[in-house]
Amino acid sequence: MLHHAVALISTMAASLVYALAGGYIANRLRLPPLLGYLLAGIAVGPFTPGFVADARLAPQLAEIGVILLMFGVGMHFSLRDLLAVRNIAIPGALVQIAVSVALTYGVNHFWGWPFGPSLVLGLALSVASTVVLLRALEAEGILGSPSGRIAVGWLVVEDLVTVLILVMLPALATSLGGEAGGADHTSPDNNVTQIVAALGIILGKFIGFVLLMMVVGTRLLPWVVEQVAATRSRELFTLTAIAAPIGIGFGAAKIFGLSFALGAFFAGVVVGESKHNHRTAEEMRPLQDAFTALFFVAMGMLFDPEILVKQPLQVLAVLAIIVFGKSAITFMVVILLRQPISSALVVAASVAQIGEFSFILAELGIGLRLLPTEGQSLIVAGALLSIAFNPFLMRAVGAMRKRLQTVQSLASARDSTHGPTA
Repeated sequence: MLHHAVALISTMAASLVYALAGGYIANRLRLPPLLGYLLAGIAVGPFTPGFVADARLAPQLAEIGVILLMFGVGMHFSLRDLLAVRNIAIPGALVQIAVSVALTYGVNHFWGWPFGPSLVLGLALSVASTVVLLRALEAEGILGSPSGRIAVGWLVVEDLVTVLILVMLPALATSLGGEAGGADHTSPDNNVTQIVAALGIILGKFIGFVLLMMVVGTRLLPWVVEQVAATRSRELFTLTAIAAPIGIGFGAAKIFGLSFALGAFFAGVVVGESKHNHRTAEEMRPLQDAFTALFFVAMGMLFDPEILVKQPLQVLAVLAIIVFGKSAITFMVVILLRQPISSALVVAASVAQIGEFSFILAELGIGLRLLPTEGQSLIVAGALLSIAFNPFLMRAVGAMRKRLQTVQSLASARDSTHGPTA
């Protein structure tokens, strides 16, 4: 009778135990715990000997971690915070995505790849992982800083762009050399019309969801939290804290066609306006930590170590685009938008990795016959290596920011000393 539940239980048990062991070893070696989680995923994945977890269930468990984490981030942000960085996040993210795609196409040209596969790979490499970003900002203690707000707003824009891309790709598939695009390809005008219509629909749904959350959600969610808090039942309060992001995230995906993460994020923005936001954050923290570990384990399960031997140059090229190419582009864009160097460094380091949305794009590209299997392997390898490298990059940026602050402080002190004399 319980046979159907064995796969779920065994996957969760193995993933959590291996994550605990890997995280502990990484901590003892003074390395970020997420490295241990990634290695745990490789250990329980299908490409290494020993126990093999259910690779179909792991991503779903990881998605819960993304939802809970985005809900927590939303609670620390207000609409004013998001609107305050719109002049930086919107143009910056769009330029970064466009230049990253162009850079990837230039590299793929030497590999002999046609435009379609290069486009899908470039899009996958241009979108950073929200989970990795949040963990990195929290570790550095700058999540609520101006630089942290810019970085989070930047990734919210990337998530929205990715949702639009997921809508457009099926309609463009045949034109790009793929299959099963879902459009009438006998008429180019009809194809363009369907693309424009699809964009209009998804933008309309997004606006409708935001309006619903602002008009109804801002009244209903805080009221529900207040009523549950009045019962003085901790278990009911915890249940409410879990049901809100998962329920609203599911509704955003099912009804409005958005991502679970975006739905949970806006739910967090609304709940964050209530007076019980700090208690909600405390109740969510243990679940966030556990399911975030499952997220990294799930990513590690996708990695096939053989690709490092079979295609080392391609892997290095992909890693260079993610870590160095995207960082350089982002740094220059933020500077051109007249932001401080410290903010430019933080945002540049924040986007120097890829994650969950990259995998979704890869799966869609393979389904539409736009991306070869080796492209997915390169994306997974790039994600694993860039995520492993990102904590060290953030630490280096933190040291550079402190050095800049010291230099600026000394310069200010010197100017104030010599000011009266001058």
